Amino acid sequence: MTTETITAAAAGTWQLGDRTVNRMGFGAMRLTGTPPDRDRSIAVLRRAVELGVNHIDTAAFYFSPQLSANELINAALRPYPEDLVITSKVGPGRDPSGEFLTARPEQLRGQVEENLRQLGRDHLDVVNLRIGQGLERGTGSLAERFGVLAELREEGLIRHLGISNVGPEHLAEAQAVAPVVCVQNQYGLGVRREDDELLRLCGEQGIAFVPFFSVAHGHEDEAVLALARAHGVTAAQLRLVWTLHQGAHVLAIPGTGNPAHLEENIAAGALRLSEEELRQLDPIR
Repeated sequence: MTTETITAAAAGTWQLGDRTVNRMGFGAMRLTGTPPDRDRSIAVLRRAVELGVNHIDTAAFYFSPQLSANELINAALRPYPEDLVITSKVGPGRDPSGEFLTARPEQLRGQVEENLRQLGRDHLDVVNLRIGQGLERGTGSLAERFGVLAELREEGLIRHLGISNVGPEHLAEAQAVAPVVCVQNQYGLGVRREDDELLRLCGEQGIAFVPFFSVAHGHEDEAVLALARAHGVTAAQLRLVWTLHQGAHVLAIPGTGNPAHLEENIAAGALRLSEEELRQLDPIR
């Protein structure tokens, strides 16, 4: 595949609330990594949009001592393209020294407003409430916290709501409060496959399933390497392809601060695996 033909649109589209997004998106977390390189990070964001990315995942707590993902997005892309959907998340937070904290219900408005300030926007397209494996003591129930975000949605500060790091029971609890347009969990080939059922449930209900760390792995499986060689792609690209094949409602958000890796990730959206190839990979759990 030549550079000229790479486009995020090749992965297909999904309706995220009232917004249409290409299923191959971009995650901003790695933009603040080491060594920090502001100019390269800005170039990666601009190139991503040039290649058709119109769904970017970020958070106010994505920052290093030198760089902030939201501020990089602001510097690179504002004024924002009309079709660009920026998804953020609240719940976790970090104080100025970088120490993590978990927001109480009354602190969620401040987290939303901080995202708005950093991004230079008057509303957020999608906000995910991210929780721990068990709700942290003293932070309120999921319904209570999701209710705060639902109120901010009614005020117009948020357009759509999602949840992150959750199970099926959390999805039902959130939906009893307000509509859920996406679920964002760690998931991939050999990564948290216990969420296969949640992925299926989201598909049945028309909810986007958005895996993060979908290319994370330790020792690479030989079946992945063999299929990658057969298609002339990297193992990471093959993992992205497998992820997208899990359903039309699955949205990929691979992140990188490397321009070459960005193009590899987006190019993966055009690759297709046969049913037999998918069966060969399915046992990797």
